[in-house]
Amino acid sequence: MRAPLAALALCVASAGAMAQSTLTSPTLNQIRQRGTLVCGVNANTPGFTTIDSRGEYRGMVADLCRGLAASIFADATKVRFVPLSFATRFTALSAGEVDLLFLTSTMTVMRDTTLGLRFVEPYFYDGHGFMARRDANVQNVRGLAGATICLNPGTTNEQITAEYFRAQNLTFRPVLLEQNEQVLAALSAGRCDAFGFDASGLAAMRSSLPSPNDWVILPERFSKEPYTAVIRRGDERWFEILRWFTYAIIEAEEQGITAANAEEMRRSSRDANIRRLLGAVPEVGQALGLDPAWAYNAIRAIGNYGELYDRSLGPNTPLAMPRAQNEIWTRGGLLYAPPFR
Repeated sequence: MRAPLAALALCVASAGAMAQSTLTSPTLNQIRQRGTLVCGVNANTPGFTTIDSRGEYRGMVADLCRGLAASIFADATKVRFVPLSFATRFTALSAGEVDLLFLTSTMTVMRDTTLGLRFVEPYFYDGHGFMARRDANVQNVRGLAGATICLNPGTTNEQITAEYFRAQNLTFRPVLLEQNEQVLAALSAGRCDAFGFDASGLAAMRSSLPSPNDWVILPERFSKEPYTAVIRRGDERWFEILRWFTYAIIEAEEQGITAANAEEMRRSSRDANIRRLLGAVPEVGQALGLDPAWAYNAIRAIGNYGELYDRSLGPNTPLAMPRAQNEIWTRGGLLYAPPFR
């Protein structure tokens, strides 16, 4: 019996070594050695990423980057933001200029399979629409036939607009502008009759215009636009960390865990799911190659998904966007986290 037992022990030891090796992420190792997470973000998109009067990045995406830094370092300040345009974002990631993208980047099959990049779990669901001048009395998108429409090049919005107008046998004149500041100036100067973008971006642009009430967001939506973090392909553990980070802030809202009560819930909750999420038991953090308190540190720093949303996009912000599909599943939305076990 000694030989079979020895062989079994060797197999178990080998399996354990293999399991430990899978905990290695080249990207995570580089981040730790550098001491800072480098996060690629939108250059200027109200609600997602803007720079305040003190030079601080604000918005939902900025907070997600801070939360990820907190999960790695237990310090939400250990992040450097790199503003990127729609045209340069994927090239910058591929070149290693940033550790990930947390922009308003839509996952599509062609992007996911041809760019050498991986799109993680959606953190926001949106849809393409149009904003037009109120005095034009446009009731729907067909009323934009022959109009001059501002668009960002290299986005799904450029493609969707062209495909829709072609399918409807309608014409339009595109004005391609890379930066949102250029779009804002063009709309203010009357260079464009309309702007085609995701609904959240339309609300952000409208809130930034000198006279927001002069513009109306048309009701139709023409696409599904799931925004995800994006990483370089080939680092499976980094992908898992990003995916479960996204799930963690969603699960925190479902479980009623907030930035204010996370410490108390970690200390006193008897719910096994909450204890695993907050690191009172270490298995989840160990499986990801992170500290057991990784999710707790993130939630303490930025709050749960609902807190993130309300702070940047909610009813008391200039955008005042309804949660809609960005509600958790128990309230009729699309946000759903798999079990933390």
